[in-house]
Amino acid sequence: MLKAGIVGFGFMGQMHYRCLRNLEGVQVAAVCDSNPDIDKIAGSVKGNIEGNQGAVDFSEFELFQDFDTMLEKADLDIISITLPTYLHKAFTVKALEHGINVFCEKPMALDVDECSEMISAARKSGKELMVGHCIRFWPEYVKAKEIIDSGKYGKVISAVFQRLGSPPNWGDSWFKNEKQSGGMALDLHIHDTDYIQYLFGLPKSVLSSSAANSNGLMTYISTRYEYEDGKLVIADGSWAMTASFGFQMSFNIAMETAVLVFDCTRDPALRLCPADGEAYSPEVAEGDGYSRELKYFIDKVNGKPTEDIITDEQSARSVQIIKAELESAKTANKVIIK
Repeated sequence: MLKAGIVGFGFMGQMHYRCLRNLEGVQVAAVCDSNPDIDKIAGSVKGNIEGNQGAVDFSEFELFQDFDTMLEKADLDIISITLPTYLHKAFTVKALEHGINVFCEKPMALDVDECSEMISAARKSGKELMVGHCIRFWPEYVKAKEIIDSGKYGKVISAVFQRLGSPPNWGDSWFKNEKQSGGMALDLHIHDTDYIQYLFGLPKSVLSSSAANSNGLMTYISTRYEYEDGKLVIADGSWAMTASFGFQMSFNIAMETAVLVFDCTRDPALRLCPADGEAYSPEVAEGDGYSRELKYFIDKVNGKPTEDIITDEQSARSVQIIKAELESAKTANKVIIK
C-alpha cells in the first residue's frame, strides 16, 4: 500500500484526494495546508472542471499545517504538490531529497531554470517526478492522438485549439499575481501548448499576439506554432470571458481525408468527420484526465511497464515554449525555439 500525501488542499488538492482515494493500492495518509480552517471549507471550492465537490472525511488522514513536519512524521511514498506555481520548485525538491516520489501540478515551475533544478533533484534521488499535464490523459484528446498517429486519414493540415474561460475565482488572489502564477499563459494556455508538443514535437518557432485587461494583465493569447512540414497549428487561451460564458476547451484538426472536432460544451463532445461517409462520435475511454494521470503516476512508481506518455523534460520544454510565446507577444516578433 502506497502512502500518499497532498500539499495544498484547495481546488486541485481536493481533486487529487478524490482521485487517489479511489485508486487501488493507495492510501491518502496525510494532507498539509497552511489554512487552520481548511477542514471547515473543504468541499466548497469549485474550479472550471467538475469532480472535486463533496464532503471530505478528515478522519481518513492526518492533517498538518507544516510541510517539514509532515515529511518527518508521515512516512510517505508519494506526494501530490497542488500549491501555487511559485512554490512548486522548493516543495518538489525538498520532497525528492526526502526520498519521496513527487507528482507536481502543472505548470512545472515559473521558468526553465527552476524546472532544471527539479529534474536534477529527481535524478539525484532516483525517485519519480511527474508533472500534471492532464490533457495528455483526457479521453477525447487521447483518442485524437490515437487517430492522428494511425495515419488512417493522412497528414494533419491544420490544427486549432481553444481554451476559454473567466479568471479563476479560487485560490485567493495568487492567480492574478503573475509573479506567483506566471499569468494566464503559463497557468491555462500551457495545457494546449503542451498537448501540441505531445502531438507534433517541439515547434521551430512561435509567433504570438496578446491582449490585456485594464490592469495590464494578459487575458488573451493567440499563438502560431511553426513546423517543418508547414502545417498550420494555432492555439488561443483566454481569461477574458465572462462568468456567464463558463468554460470551453475545444479543437478542430483537419487531416487530408477527415476532420476531428471536439468541444466540451457539446454533446457529443468529439466527432470524426470523414471525407467519405457520415460524421460519428468515436468511442473514448471512461474517466477524466485527472484520475487517469494519477493512475499512470502510481503505475510508474510501482515499476509497471508503461509507455512514456509524459516526461519531466517534456514538462520543462512546455514551460520553455510558453516563455517564447510571452517574448513573442511582447516584441511582436517570431521567436525561435532552441
